[in-house]
Amino acid sequence: MRQQLSHFGPSGDARMVDVGAKPVSRRRAVASGLVRMLPESLQTIRDRESSKGDVLEIARLAGIMAAKKTADLIPLCHPLALESVEVSFEFMPPDLLQIRSVALIESKTGVEMEALTAVSVAALTVYDMLKGVDRGMTIERLNLEEKSGGVSGEWRRPAPAN
Repeated sequence: MRQQLSHFGPSGDARMVDVGAKPVSRRRAVASGLVRMLPESLQTIRDRESSKGDVLEIARLAGIMAAKKTADLIPLCHPLALESVEVSFEFMPPDLLQIRSVALIESKTGVEMEALTAVSVAALTVYDMLKGVDRGMTIERLNLEEKSGGVSGEWRRPAPAN
C-alpha cells in the first residue's frame, strides 16, 4: 500500500497540512550535522582566531535566527512561535565539528524542520566564515536525531550498527 503524503491533496495538489483539529502538546526536536574541514581550520575555530570573529558564536546566532524563519524558507511549514532553540557545538578531532540543535514548543505541529534548519544554517555559516582558508569543507550527515510530542509520540534515530 502506498503511503499518502500529508502535503498533497487527493488530486496531487500541494497544500499546507490542516492542524486545526490537532491537540496542543509539548513538542521537542533534536537535529545534528557535521562540518568536515582541515585540522588547521578546526583548530582556528577552537582557538577563536578567525579574522572574521568568533565562528561558533556567529554560527549559533545564525542557526537560532534561521530556526525562527523556517516557514519563510520551507514553503509548506507552519509559522511557529518557538519557545526555545539551542545550538551547540562539539569538536571531533582531527577534522569534524558537530553541530546540534534542540527546538521546543507547545503547539499543534512539530518542530523538526526548525531544528534541522538551525543546524543547516549554522553549518553554512561556519563554511562562510572559513571559506577563505578552507574551500574544501563539506557539510555532512544532517539528521533528525529525535522528536517527541504529538500523535506520533517519541522517535529516536537508531544507533548505527558497528
